[in-house]
Amino acid sequence: MSTGVIIALIVIVAAVIAVAAVLAVRSRGPHGGRSLKHRFGPEYDRAVARHGGDVKAAERELGTLVERHGGLQERPLEPAERERFEARWTAAQERFVDSPREAVAEADRLVAEVAGARGFPDGAQYDEQVAALSVHHPRHVNGYRHVHHVARFHADGGARNGQAPGTEDLRSAMVEARALFDELVKEGRHGAGRHRSPAGVTQGRETHARSEHRSSLHLPRGFHRHQTKES
Repeated sequence: MSTGVIIALIVIVAAVIAVAAVLAVRSRGPHGGRSLKHRFGPEYDRAVARHGGDVKAAERELGTLVERHGGLQERPLEPAERERFEARWTAAQERFVDSPREAVAEADRLVAEVAGARGFPDGAQYDEQVAALSVHHPRHVNGYRHVHHVARFHADGGARNGQAPGTEDLRSAMVEARALFDELVKEGRHGAGRHRSPAGVTQGRETHARSEHRSSLHLPRGFHRHQTKES
């Protein structure tokens, strides 16, 4: 066998190995099982449970979600927008003590509106909005599902067909939804991102601290300690 033939065979074998390596890397890439599990966290477990333990089916579903919504660019909120959303949430939270159903309904609307303002599908497209949120905010999106389910129970006449959510369920729905609301509002700060210093903002520290206080998960005293007037 001539030297030229040997060199040609070596080149061909090397090319085959390189292609195989690329294919293997792609199979473990953005849609690979380990990557999906890390990206989706609790949503990965929910998908597996929804498919009866069929991991491959769950990963196909999640991979499709990434393809459909992974390229979505979240829009930052203007300071005035953010303040309006935070003020409305504070008002809803304070209303909970006297009117928990109305407060929860407002919380449901607020999450939908702030998500829409950030560039996610409109709240009128609830399923698509949740799907997109599950890709970008998988650790808190289930709180939105919870508050939406509870809020829609009475709006859809569910009280005639089953046991109405109690005060504790209303309260937990509000708290879980707040986690996603906070994440959307905080990450939506205009000008926030990779250019912020490690210690946070270097200007307007007092304003920032007040905003952080307003958007914290601490609820009004009555929210935790007193029974509501409505169950």
